[in-house]
Amino acid sequence: MLPLGFIGIRWFTIHMAPQTRGSGIPQVIAAMGMQAGPAQSMLVSFRQAMWKIVLTAAGLLVGASIGREGPSVQVGAALMLSWGKWWQKRPRFAVGFRPEALIVAGAAGGLAAAFNTPLAGVVFAIEELGRGSAVRWDRLVMSATMAAGFITLAIFGNNAYFHVQESFEILQASWWAVAICALINGALGGLFGKALLAGPQRWLPPRQRTWVERRPLIIAGLCGLLVAGLGMMAHGSTYGTGYEQVATLLNGQPGESAWFGISKFFATIFSYFAGIPGGIFTPSLAIGAGIGDNIAQFFPGDFDGRLIVLLSMAAFLAGATQAPITASVIVMEMTRSQDVTLLLLAATVAASFVSRQFCPRPFYHAASRNFRREAMHKVKAVRENVDAT
Repeated sequence: MLPLGFIGIRWFTIHMAPQTRGSGIPQVIAAMGMQAGPAQSMLVSFRQAMWKIVLTAAGLLVGASIGREGPSVQVGAALMLSWGKWWQKRPRFAVGFRPEALIVAGAAGGLAAAFNTPLAGVVFAIEELGRGSAVRWDRLVMSATMAAGFITLAIFGNNAYFHVQESFEILQASWWAVAICALINGALGGLFGKALLAGPQRWLPPRQRTWVERRPLIIAGLCGLLVAGLGMMAHGSTYGTGYEQVATLLNGQPGESAWFGISKFFATIFSYFAGIPGGIFTPSLAIGAGIGDNIAQFFPGDFDGRLIVLLSMAAFLAGATQAPITASVIVMEMTRSQDVTLLLLAATVAASFVSRQFCPRPFYHAASRNFRREAMHKVKAVRENVDAT
């Protein structure tokens, strides 16, 4: 299913919704840096958002190592922008919000609804989406995030994303666990982000790199084969988001495969290389959990193994995105582990610093430049064709 599924999803992505490929968060960041107009609407359009939902679900169905939080961010931003534009056309109900304010409010609400983490949605908006710009839309972001959180609570109840049966055991030696998890996951997270930014071209000789752009369906099929092989090696644990595996490890139960973390690492990279829609947030948490389980095997009895899994989840996510506050808050809210917040913050800040030594540019912001250039180029080409006509 994976090779054929990747080829089919990639074909639909190219012909129906080219701006939906990948996570969706870089598209939102790129749209925020643009003036209101066709290029901005192209990156966060209502039509593309509907395709994002369908194609992401199809990717999860066939077993791609992707998440739904990045797509939720792009879908939320597109819906909020379209909704705001619809009201702005009616003079009686003109609300006066700027397009970038609507985009970030929808994006924050989308993340809050995806994980049932309202606080993380606000922090994500300020730390990640507000990086390099003045945060003037705090009330709108708070309102949108709270509304998304309340609706999610009404539908699914006040349940943590990951249910942890017993509280984590914090010892004096836990600070050593913080240092170990930050160092290992920060380095691997930096390499992870660097690999995603490099793309499949860097794996080929210079003369054959243009072949990747000319044969996207073949690349998607090959990536599907690789993801399928990794899944077989890890007894099927790498397929999908990795939610079940993380929940198992957080509750101290043995994982299905000792190779889960490293297999998930490469399965997520190959799923991203395939050019299909899908986020990296949840897979990054799963990779960190698998790596934390491996680290815990080397220190039996010295630390609480579940605490190492938790710290590694946050540290790897911080290393991959270089957004330490968001990583610590989202893991804290997902597991209802407020008592280890200080340890999470220490691990994520240190991991982000280590990651920067391997990948100097934050992944989402570096990837957003490509989408910005692509959107502006397409709009320019359309205008030139209209002028020529």
